[in-house]
Amino acid sequence: MRSATPWRLRTRTLELGARTLVMGVVNITPDSFSDGGAFLVPDAAVAHALQLLDEGADLLDLGAESTRPGSRAGGDAPAVSAAEEQARLLPVLEGILRARPDAIVSVDTYKASTARAALAVGAEIINDVSGFTWDPALASVCVEFGAGVVLTHTRGRPEEWRTQPQLAPDALLKTVHDGLAASLATARSTGIQPHAIVLDPGYGFGKRLDENYTLLVRQRELLTLGRPLLAGLSRKSFLGHTLAALRGGHPAPQSVPVDARENASLAALTAAILHGASIIRVHAVRPAIEAACIADAILAAS
Repeated sequence: MRSATPWRLRTRTLELGARTLVMGVVNITPDSFSDGGAFLVPDAAVAHALQLLDEGADLLDLGAESTRPGSRAGGDAPAVSAAEEQARLLPVLEGILRARPDAIVSVDTYKASTARAALAVGAEIINDVSGFTWDPALASVCVEFGAGVVLTHTRGRPEEWRTQPQLAPDALLKTVHDGLAASLATARSTGIQPHAIVLDPGYGFGKRLDENYTLLVRQRELLTLGRPLLAGLSRKSFLGHTLAALRGGHPAPQSVPVDARENASLAALTAAILHGASIIRVHAVRPAIEAACIADAILAAS
């Protein structure tokens, strides 16, 4: 299971493993699957971020480009340019740090230029959903600033996720394990120290619906890579598809709305903690803190 491990960030160190840390999501986008458009105005995004901190979030994750299934992200012509991403992101990051200078802020980006701008302003962590595969220059920027990094396993690009072939359980775990191992190798060859790295299995990122459950139940096998795990399960579509079976009706719905997935998210994040996650990435912070508290108590008693 998980063990106590330091996570070295740009200016400080977090201790992982003693209790689960909660990362609150702030989407500064018009089209994110969960709350796109709700916090596109900087003042609204800053207010939301401060509310998440008041509710007990240990750190924040700011994203200014949606990587929802079907989006055009990571290619040569992404839907959101680096300039637009930074125009959305930087005023919010600056506003949060003005109000809470000690806040630990992660920036969800795969673009080296955006990472550089965010780290210069005061971000501590770069959360790269591509695991250093979409922008070869990003790893070097993280080295330059001494940033903490989250490396996520992503299978293909967002527009390809819905058409990925189904994998048998062992093949799925091997794909995720080998992909994360390759990202780790890239990080280390660039000069990023292991203690700066956290790994994310990438729930929903190129995994077919039920594959996410296979990954969840076998998540602890990824601890053999030697780094702590972050799990981002909040409001994901595979949860909505499972819940649709409860709705019934003719025709039966394929999924339930995003705002009806919160209880399912709590169940999934509890399972993720019990299977080795040290950090959970969530939209609703207070319920997640309570669920994590119970999961941590179970782990302590085991």
